[in-house]
Amino acid sequence: MLLLVAAVAALVWANLPGDSYESFWHTEALVRVGDASLALDLRHWVNDGAMSLFFLAVGLEISREVTVGELRNPRAVFVPVLGAIGGIVLPALVFFAFNPSGPAAHGWGIPVSTDTAFVVGILALFGPRCPDQLRLFLLTLAIADDIGAITIMAFFYSEGVSATALGLAALFVVVLVMLRWVGVWQLRLYVMAGLGLWGTVYASGVHPTLAGVILGLLVPATPVDPRQREWLRFYGRAVIERADAARARLAVLATRATVPANDRLQDALHPISAFLVVPIFGLANAGVRLDMETIRRAATSPLTIGVVVALLVGKTIGISVGSAVALRTRLGDLPGRVRYGHLIGGGLLAGIGFTISLFIADLAFQDELLRDEAKIGVLAGSLLAAVLGSLALRYLGERLPLCTVDDSGGAPPLPTGPWRDPTLAQP
Repeated sequence: MLLLVAAVAALVWANLPGDSYESFWHTEALVRVGDASLALDLRHWVNDGAMSLFFLAVGLEISREVTVGELRNPRAVFVPVLGAIGGIVLPALVFFAFNPSGPAAHGWGIPVSTDTAFVVGILALFGPRCPDQLRLFLLTLAIADDIGAITIMAFFYSEGVSATALGLAALFVVVLVMLRWVGVWQLRLYVMAGLGLWGTVYASGVHPTLAGVILGLLVPATPVDPRQREWLRFYGRAVIERADAARARLAVLATRATVPANDRLQDALHPISAFLVVPIFGLANAGVRLDMETIRRAATSPLTIGVVVALLVGKTIGISVGSAVALRTRLGDLPGRVRYGHLIGGGLLAGIGFTISLFIADLAFQDELLRDEAKIGVLAGSLLAAVLGSLALRYLGERLPLCTVDDSGGAPPLPTGPWRDPTLAQP
């Protein structure tokens, strides 16, 4: 809801008289430490700096799901992963069909991403009853989708790469791997190495949000030492027997040590990412001047139309076909009572490409006209995907219920008519 409010606020602000929106976000801010300094405008501080925290949260989620979560089971992974691959490849091909050459063709990465926050939020607000298993499928698909989108950004939307800076970044990666290997559980050491990694990745010319993903993947998602629970019991008993500041401090440290660093960092980072970073990103990037000339130009622009069709048609068909291949080849299974129909509705909903799509649009185009056309396509395509996906899942949810008899959401209605089983009791 905050992201939606921020996006609407950005659109209103950008269309006020004057040029206050662009003037504000082009304000330069300087950070200086001795002779070293870093000067960026406010929009780039959001996109390059603050969004690294968002991608750090994505990396932490991926690491946790692969290590101890739902992605441990290969059969549970194959269907959403192949669906995500289809949902990346086909939208790019659809976009190329509308923009085969010229400057607009560089925006092929815009429609490949799914906005996890919007998809899960809309599924909770407007989806069918008991959507837990469908949400699990879409979350797994979105995680695989995020990996693909981040890889595309790193390889295709980074310019002027410095080999020296990349070498230094690799050293920080080695440091993070060593911290994990020796069993370090203190977060501050990972954070310090992560800051060094961000600085070197930024200096290399590769987009610095990649540093957030790498750090998230390397922070341990399991307790590093099984003896930590024994330490907690020991210091906990010591505090009960005689409480003092030193024993209490040791008990707190022992408690922290029993919780994986990944969980502790997610707990600290999630409110900042969800309630501050992502809404500010929407405020900084969703502002497009929607005068009649811009709307008229966008309505006939192959770039705008390509983004809209790729998000709606490319995502839906790509995810449905990719998932069907995994099911037909028996590589994987759908969770719970999820059916093909739900895949189609979920594929429509996955056409919401708001956050990372706007992000890639900003990276893809220096020309302001092209950037505005791409952003209008993202906003229009995401809105249509949200409405159509919600309606489809509501409709399919009544005919292909996701609830079981034991679910608290209530059992599906009993059949009526001559085929009704007389042994079924009325609810």
